[in-house]
Amino acid sequence: MAHGTSRIAGFYQLSPRERLAKVAEIAGLDDTGVAHFTNMGNIGPETADSMIENVIGTLNIPLGIATNLIIDGEEQLVPMATEESSVVAAVCNAARQCRESGGFVTDASAPVMIAQVQLVEVPNPEFARLKLLEAREEIRRICDATDPVLLKHGGGFRDLEVRVLDDMLIVHLLVDVRDAMGANAVNSMAEAVAPSLAEWSGGKSRLRILSNLADRRLVRARATWRLDQIGGKEVRDGMLSAYRFADLDPYRAATHNKGIMNGVSAVVLATGNDTRAVEAGAHAFAARTGRYRSLTHWEMDSEGNLTGTLELPMPVGLIGGATRAHPTARYCLEILGVTQAERLARIIVAVGLAQNFAAMKALATTGIQKGHMALHAKNIALMAGAQGDEVAIIADLLVQKGSVRVDIAESELAKLRQH
Repeated sequence: MAHGTSRIAGFYQLSPRERLAKVAEIAGLDDTGVAHFTNMGNIGPETADSMIENVIGTLNIPLGIATNLIIDGEEQLVPMATEESSVVAAVCNAARQCRESGGFVTDASAPVMIAQVQLVEVPNPEFARLKLLEAREEIRRICDATDPVLLKHGGGFRDLEVRVLDDMLIVHLLVDVRDAMGANAVNSMAEAVAPSLAEWSGGKSRLRILSNLADRRLVRARATWRLDQIGGKEVRDGMLSAYRFADLDPYRAATHNKGIMNGVSAVVLATGNDTRAVEAGAHAFAARTGRYRSLTHWEMDSEGNLTGTLELPMPVGLIGGATRAHPTARYCLEILGVTQAERLARIIVAVGLAQNFAAMKALATTGIQKGHMALHAKNIALMAGAQGDEVAIIADLLVQKGSVRVDIAESELAKLRQH
């Protein structure tokens, strides 16, 4: 910070432009910096200001379209918002290579979310656990009364689980949230039922909040890649070896699963859904056996083809939050052509499987850097100051040299401009 204090009384009450002026004064931003933040792109200041607190601007992330996808027999264009090069291209390539074998087939469980109520100071928790299970219908009545709209659309309370953790009782409310992500609905139910749970158990209620390990809201995708489409047995065997490495070693699994989430999170973000909730749930699900493992499974079928599957918790919605508030998210849903959250969830998991295929194939053949760096070279060219047609020329030179570095880009750009 150039000068000044971070204590700005009434900052939250100012307009975005007024806040920006304050920040510019304190941080020493010049007129160019102020003008940059003032341009909010395709989201107006009022919309941005209604979404989060203390808004001064927006951060635009590139939005690309993944092509070539067939999901459950339907041709599908998929918007992906990401800052990482090669992610969108990877999905396009993976999808193209399994088109002849039918693309991706998906399946989904009911959209059931979990709300947790923590009960402490329960004198006899095992005894209280049974009392709470016996009160299931009364709990259903309280929960459903908090969200009559959800009930009208076919959702609502589905079941109850009660776990004893040390001297605590943890109550799980299982709630069908239909086309919502569901956080607000289940949190409201947890708040509403907590006093009764405390009274019946003889304890006190503490935390009342959803769980992002949405393992009752699972979505699955599978696909087959024929040998002639992927480059033969050697490529297949290299990919199977890469998968075994990821499934046995958490150090490899972390990067392997991050690659899956490159695709997943890009679609989640493009549709205004909660990337952090989906990622937290996915990584927790990867550790459900007590050891952090690969989220995907790769095998060889009887004909020697490569088959892949992915199963993930997928708590995404079409109503509420940024999905409705952000105009770009609304248009992305229009491109997707989805009218139900379940279809969106299926598409996202198919993209995650495609992303994993592409990453493993690159690792098993050319290595990840060759393809990634070819795309990354454009970013380096821009960092070196290339403009217009110069970007592609400098990027090609860097790839030819096999060294994608800013200093080399600057040197080549200087030579180009001299000529």
